Amino acid sequence: MHIAIPLFPAFTALDVVGPYTGLAFAPGFTTTFVSDRPGPVTDDQGALTLTATASYDEVPRPDIIIVPGGPGTTDALSDDGLLNWIKRAHEHTAWTTSVCTGSLLLGAAGALRGLRATTHWSLLEQLEHYGARPCEERVVIEGKVATAAGVSAGLDMALTLLARIRGEDTAQLVQLVIEYDPEPPFRAGSTKTAPPELVERARELLSS
Repeated sequence: MHIAIPLFPAFTALDVVGPYTGLAFAPGFTTTFVSDRPGPVTDDQGALTLTATASYDEVPRPDIIIVPGGPGTTDALSDDGLLNWIKRAHEHTAWTTSVCTGSLLLGAAGALRGLRATTHWSLLEQLEHYGARPCEERVVIEGKVATAAGVSAGLDMALTLLARIRGEDTAQLVQLVIEYDPEPPFRAGSTKTAPPELVERARELLSS
C-alpha cells in the first residue's frame, strides 16, 4: 500500500507524524511526502522541517492519502495544485483520509459531500460549507473516507485504518509496539470535559 502525505507550509507536525508512525510499523506500507515541488516544508511552529521527496504530479495514484491540517490550512484552501491533486487522487484511492483541519481540504476538493465527517472541535461547523455532516467523534469512517478530529486523533485513525486493512491483530500489535496506552494527566482534552472557562481561553488562543 502506497501512502502519500501532502505537505504545505504551516502544517501541524503531529497531524503528519502520528499516522505516519502508526502505519510505518506495519508491513507492506510505504510513504511518500509530496508537495507542489520536492524540497523542505516547515511546520506551524517554524522549527520542524519535513522533506517532500516528490511533487503532486509524480504521485498521481497513491493507495492512501493522509491530509494533515494546521494553521496553514487557511492558505492551502486556495492552493489549486493541492486541491486538484486531492480530487484526482481520491478517484483512485483505496482510502482518502485527513487529520484535524485537513478535512476542510478534503471538503474543498469535493470529497465529503453528503458524508459524515469530523475535524478540530473549533472548526467543526465549517464542514457544512462543503456539504458534509459534522460529527463530534474521534474518528469517522464513511465508505473509503476517514476523518480524524484534532491533532492527536491522527494516531487513533491510523490504528483504525490498519485494522480495516490488515486486521485487528496487526493493529493491536502495532499499538503495543508503539506503546500507545494513553493516560492523560488531565480531563481537559475535549470540550465535553474541559471547564467552560478553559474552552473560552482555548478559543481565544486558536483565533489569535
